Amino acid sequence: MTMVLKFLRCRAGATSIEYGLIAAGISVAIVAAVNGLGSVMSSKYTAIASSLK
Repeated sequence: MTMVLKFLRCRAGATSIEYGLIAAGISVAIVAAVNGLGSVMSSKYTAIASSLK
């Protein structure tokens, strides 16, 4: 129990959690951007492939 209280009082734990949340937010933004670009690029590659046939 005392370890939990020490962890809750420690500012380093709060900072590491904040950095983790920031990293998670950036990861979600990257996944959304790549997912959006992936569908656009897929259609472009399909158009290029069909024009080469």
